[in-house]
Formats: sequence, structure tokens, C-alpha cells
Amino acid sequence: MTGPIRVLLADDQALVRGALAALLRLEDDLDVVAEVGAGDEVVAAAREHRAHVCLLDIEMPGMDGIAVAVQLRAELPHVRSLMVTTFGRPGYLRRALEAGAAGFVVKDTPATELADAIRAVHAGRRVVDPALATESLAGGPNPLGERERQVLRECLDGEPIVTIAARVHLSPGTVRNYVSSAIGKVGATNRVEAARIADRNGWL
Repeated sequence: MTGPIRVLLADDQALVRGALAALLRLEDDLDVVAEVGAGDEVVAAAREHRAHVCLLDIEMPGMDGIAVAVQLRAELPHVRSLMVTTFGRPGYLRRALEAGAAGFVVKDTPATELADAIRAVHAGRRVVDPALATESLAGGPNPLGERERQVLRECLDGEPIVTIAARVHLSPGTVRNYVSSAIGKVGATNRVEAARIADRNGWL
């Protein structure tokens, strides 16, 4: 490798971005070349600044970090994605890795370990928070299908079935079937509880 590893930071909280950038710039072999606050800005910035590794938050405006990882893999396959998030949910981990992310760590990871994680993914290795990996394996895969996830996302706010049906362009009867199936799969007693369980596990 010639020159430092070029790092892009994507997080909607400016203070978090600034703190991460300051810590990573203390490492001689890392260079923070760009900072963005929305997911839909990542690919263009990564291309413009020739980033090697993109640190992605999961919950961002414009596009979430998991969707960004998919886009990066498709458009800039040489750029590695490392999820750095507050939301250490097993379902998020599994979805992030399926989306092509090379690593997944939580934000309270010590700076030296985060720097090591960046070096590892840049070298082609995979880095996963060990506690989260254990929890993810114990929890098993996401039990919900794509349509069930779509419907449950709309159930989080407790909207009536008719309203949800209009939003997802399905008949109320079809929505009820998806909701009923999802409730059974996650072991809930109603649709709002099912949505909250799924959200808490990172399945949505």
C-alpha cells in the first residue's frame, strides 16, 4: 500500500463526525478525506475523494447505511464499507453483512480498535463486534419476508389497516394476512407489538 488509507465518514450528527475525524487523524496511516451527513451523499463523495474505506452510520437521512453499502458495492466495488453505529442490533448486523459491508462495530469502540478495524477491512478482512456476532448467531436469521417487513414498518405508528393498505398499495385483506403472519413469526400479540419487536431486533 502506498500512502495513507483514505477514509470517508458518514454520520448525520456533526459532533460525532468531528470527534471521529479528530481521533482518526491522530493515526499516521489514516487520512479522513471527506465527511458527509446524509446517506445519499456517500457514493458521490467517495468517488470524488477516492475513498478506500467508508464509515457508515445506519440511521441517516436520505438513505440508511445498509442501503448505502448496497450502492457502494454496486457502483464502487473497490471501496470497503464499515458500519459504525449506536444501534448494536443483531438483525442490523446480519443485514449489513448481507448488503456487502466488510465490518460492523458500535460507536463506543475504543479509537485504537476502530483504527485497527479500518486497517483490517482495507486489507480485505471482515471485522465484526464479537458480542454482537454471538448475539446475532443466537438470535437466528430474520424470520420476516420483504412484504412483512414493509407492512410492519407502517405499523410502528399504530395506523389503521386501511391507511397502511393505501400506503403500500395492497388490499386491506392482503395487509391483514401479512400482519397476521408477521405476528406469528415474531411471537407478538398484536401488530404494533410485532412492529416494535421487529424494529428492536433490526429486522425492519
